[in-house]
Amino acid sequence: MKIVVLGGDGFCGWPASLHLSDLGHDVIIVDNLSRRRIDEELGASSLTPIRSIEERVEAWREVSGHQLRFVELDVAQDYDGLVALLAAERPDSLVHFAEQRAAPYSMKSPGHKRYTVDNNTNATHNVLCALVDAGLDTHVVHLGTMGVYGYGTAGMKIPEGYLDVEVRLDEPAEGTVSQQMLYPTNPGSIYHLTKCLDQQLFAYYAKNDALRITDLHQGIIWGTHTDQTLRDERLVNRFDYDGDYGTVLNRFLMQAAVGYPLTVHGTGGQTRAFIHIRDMVRCVQIALENPPSRGDRVKIFNQMTQTHRVRDLAELVARISGATVELVPNPRHEAAENDLHVRNDTFLDLGLEPTLLEEGLLVEVEDVARRYADRVDLDKIPCTSVWTKEQQPGVPVSRTPAGQKTA
Repeated sequence: MKIVVLGGDGFCGWPASLHLSDLGHDVIIVDNLSRRRIDEELGASSLTPIRSIEERVEAWREVSGHQLRFVELDVAQDYDGLVALLAAERPDSLVHFAEQRAAPYSMKSPGHKRYTVDNNTNATHNVLCALVDAGLDTHVVHLGTMGVYGYGTAGMKIPEGYLDVEVRLDEPAEGTVSQQMLYPTNPGSIYHLTKCLDQQLFAYYAKNDALRITDLHQGIIWGTHTDQTLRDERLVNRFDYDGDYGTVLNRFLMQAAVGYPLTVHGTGGQTRAFIHIRDMVRCVQIALENPPSRGDRVKIFNQMTQTHRVRDLAELVARISGATVELVPNPRHEAAENDLHVRNDTFLDLGLEPTLLEEGLLVEVEDVARRYADRVDLDKIPCTSVWTKEQQPGVPVSRTPAGQKTA
């Protein structure tokens, strides 16, 4: 296939682009390089040293013999450029990673909230509108989030996108009508809200214009290497550890590597869905190989392999590393404890063999963190973006400046 990967320079987009290229697909990376500029804004670069996109592309050509193409384009702002690119390339598939992906960053300030909505919603709508404008039957695979469902269940496993409901008719004698609807959304941040808006855009364009769309509701990624990123130091993937962009398990492993207390927000009773980065790229491949038919509703997969409670993960990392665990204020406005039960049958039925949490893989990630420990800025580790004025930054007591409240 010819595949356009929007956001192909990012944490998920880069390893996915390499994986698809390695399979022999013609991959075009489209990115505005905004994630690199956000690094500069936050003063918190990736733990692993990231080469320029030009160096990355050239390194991949050298080690694999495959040619990645790169186009610098702002999908959210340059609609005409996007239409021209799609009309010229006429891709078979388009993988959409081109959204600001961090919940804490989206809650940082009114400006960050507005940027996240403007960027994410415009990017998604521009893609859909441009495909119709260009008259293309391109399969869209979008990286969404499990967070559209909220973090909790009604005593049942969360289905893959659609909920079976029985609607009572006005007259009791008339009985009920069976329907399916999108599972009710319950976003926990502005970032998650944009993914809920994406769902509605997808449903409309699938219905109105018969676009073929797959929406991947993904869990939290852990791990850092894929088979492709291991081939050359210049291909290394991002390892975000800061309080805005670092994912929880990777952050714990990095904190253990540098002797920083594992920062568990609140009680640590939050249950989250997880997926290893190697499974993420494989899931994108499976979704591309199993597109919906024209006229079908949006195909929704729950892209996760396991659920874990945060404090259990902290205790596991502490046990294998000797790190200490510290409960800190929870910057998020959320329930202190939740259960999470999720269906993920589709990917398993299509051949995914999940990479499950095991100590060897945890040690592998910790070893990466230890290797680059000299690049850590300890002041960037705590999450200081708060959801409302009632919350407080998640700063360990041992790291709190004198006089600052911590609880």
